[in-house]
Amino acid sequence: MPAAVHISEPIVCEYIGRAVRDVFTTMIGCKPARTTAASRAGAPAAAVVHQDDPQVVGTVGFVGECSGLIYLHFPLPFARLCTGHLLGLSDAELAAVNDEAINDAIGELTNMTVGAFKTGLCDAGHPCTLTIPSILRGSNFTVEMISSAVRHVYHFECAGHRVTADILMRSDE
Repeated sequence: MPAAVHISEPIVCEYIGRAVRDVFTTMIGCKPARTTAASRAGAPAAAVVHQDDPQVVGTVGFVGECSGLIYLHFPLPFARLCTGHLLGLSDAELAAVNDEAINDAIGELTNMTVGAFKTGLCDAGHPCTLTIPSILRGSNFTVEMISSAVRHVYHFECAGHRVTADILMRSDE
């Protein structure tokens, strides 16, 4: 098994920023802007979790020369809005949308975003493949990392909502 590759924070920031911007602009018609500086290894859980607000969190992993997981945290109202845009629903139709449709939409947005991030890694000479998307729902929870991971956290503002990209990558240390 090859040793893990260290990808610098500026590169991670560039790749996730471009991925979020391109996917959200194309698929849901809003141009997200990064709102805070990155948090890195050992980032406190408060930097990631939106306390008490219901969240829909999509996650997709990438495995290869670079390995890790990316969690995209969507406040539930924004997850619903994204679902409406992706499925072309009217307000009345959106009101009737169930959790399964929201999960599918957020899973697909997460898959596209992580796919765009992965493309940057592959183009830089770090081949990897994606895992299947999964969804986590709830409020007042944390995603904890193991000691061999490096964490990068980025917050984006989109259509008046905060989306958080929480990236855990295997460290080469």
